[in-house]
Formats: sequence, C-alpha cells, structure tokens
Amino acid sequence: MNLEAYVGKLRQELTAAAESNGPDAVELTERLLRPMEAAVRLTLLDALSDAAEEITTGLAPGSVDLRLRKGVADFVVTPPPQTTPEDAPRPAGTPVTSPATPMTSPATPLDVTDGAVARMTLRLPEPLKARVEQEAGAGGLSTNAWIARTLTDAIDQLDRSRLRAAGADRPGRNFSGWVH
Repeated sequence: MNLEAYVGKLRQELTAAAESNGPDAVELTERLLRPMEAAVRLTLLDALSDAAEEITTGLAPGSVDLRLRKGVADFVVTPPPQTTPEDAPRPAGTPVTSPATPMTSPATPLDVTDGAVARMTLRLPEPLKARVEQEAGAGGLSTNAWIARTLTDAIDQLDRSRLRAAGADRPGRNFSGWVH
C-alpha cells in the first residue's frame, strides 16, 4: 500500500481549503505541508499498525503484521490453521490415541474464532508474570491475546509432535508468503 496517494490527497484537500482564503493562506499552507508530510506518513503507519493489531487479536492464532519497505506498507497475513474433514472435531469421549487405533489427525482442533470466551484464573510467579507482560508488549499484543496465542501454538505443536510420532503427519499444510 503506497502511502503517497493518501498524503497527496490530504495535501490537495488542504490546498483547496486554503485557496478560498486567499494567496497568503495558500502560501502558508504550502510552507506547513512540506514538514508535515513525514508526520502524516507516520500517523498513517500508526493507524495501519493499530488496525493490524486489532485484526490479529480477532484472528488468533493467525496474525496480521505490517511491514514497511522503501516507503511502501504491506500487510503480511498468517491465516489460522484450516480445519479439514479429517480434522473435524471428534465426538465427546472419543480417545485421542489408543494402541489399537493409531492417531491420524490432531486432537479436536482449537476454534479460537467462534467468539465464545471463558474466564480463567491463572496464578503465576511474579517473575514469570513480568516476563509474559514484557513479551506481550514486545509483540504489540494484550497479555490475554499473547497468552491465548502462545497456548494455541503450544497445543498445535503437541498435536504435530503426536502426529509425527504416530507417522501420520501430512506435509504441505502450512502457509507462508506475502499478501498484497
């Protein structure tokens, strides 16, 4: 996403507004616009970054990142794992693994996008709590969103490990790359 088009549009709108107030207003506006363009770009990037964070919170365990390269902002989307028919939730009481039945799909897939939220009290040692808050802040997430994403990732990794151990892993199900 090239921000120059948006900065140019703002420049055009402010200049048009100044024209109705005479040549002195136009001259003042042009002098103010030059140094303001960098601030406008940064403000737009802040807004896009906040939007990416908000979308990530709703998309967990997927994510949206904002990358800036050569003045062009791009969104990088990591979608949540997709549920396939062989990954469909198992009926209650179905064992995840058994010696007679090798595991061929992960345990019931986590659906963190259904909107249902449950409250849970978690007691942590103070140093661990501080580290969790630090990691969440560094990732631009709330503590709750960071914990939910981290737990989801850990459970998914356990499922993949169990599949590998059972010889039932299926390569080619990961997504990577740039989204334009």
